[in-house]
Amino acid sequence: MHITSRDNSLLRQARSVRDGKVHNQIFIEGLRLAEEALKSGLEIEAVIFSDEIAHKERAAAVLHQLSEVSTRSASVSEKLLESISYTKTPQGIVLLAARPNDTVEGLKGDSESQPLLVVLHQINNPVNIGAVIRTAEAAGASGIIATKHTSDPFSPKSLRGAMGSAFRLPVWYGAEYTEVIEWCKSLRIESVCADASATVSHTEVNWRKPTALILGPESTGLSDDEIAMGTMGVRIPMHGEVESLNVSVAAGILLFEATRQRK
Repeated sequence: MHITSRDNSLLRQARSVRDGKVHNQIFIEGLRLAEEALKSGLEIEAVIFSDEIAHKERAAAVLHQLSEVSTRSASVSEKLLESISYTKTPQGIVLLAARPNDTVEGLKGDSESQPLLVVLHQINNPVNIGAVIRTAEAAGASGIIATKHTSDPFSPKSLRGAMGSAFRLPVWYGAEYTEVIEWCKSLRIESVCADASATVSHTEVNWRKPTALILGPESTGLSDDEIAMGTMGVRIPMHGEVESLNVSVAAGILLFEATRQRK
């Protein structure tokens, strides 16, 4: 297949977006995520797909829908697609989309009177970020806050872990921890900090109030000072010699207890 200079330009752009060098665009890879992006109404700016996937019935239908909403497209070989893929095995299709609003304004648009927010503080594993976002949507959370130095919720690996949830939940990214705490206080949202040494169990918390669940770094958790800034600390009782849980597992336990109480 002959690749035009326009196609090469698009491939270069895709690599830049993939590597986080273009802030106002996100890199979406794979047919399932492409379908989620369409359903979520994301602004699709470009589509890059392999010659092979275009001949598959399900993919052809998705590509037809994408052709109606995107402004640029390129059909390339599997080898060229591999050169921009972030996975070992190319997924057949890549989208470049406008980055969703990731400022506090997105959260302000939430009409939920009893918000249940998830604050991710300095969590650096994008796979865990994606898993927490997916869990948050499943548990009925109303939004995500990811502080400064937290892995980007819209990075390719985070999006893959979130499986479309990051397209639907409002996300505020890049705020300072103190800024988030003050914002919660101003809206009378309680800041409940996950803390393995807390005396209060997660089943003893009143999750019916407007609440922001704060989760800290995988390796160290929240510092004593960070916990002191919040409303309270909460722990998940555990048996045996286990000291901590994976952050996405902990998020699931805490959020579904909140959901149970709110029902």
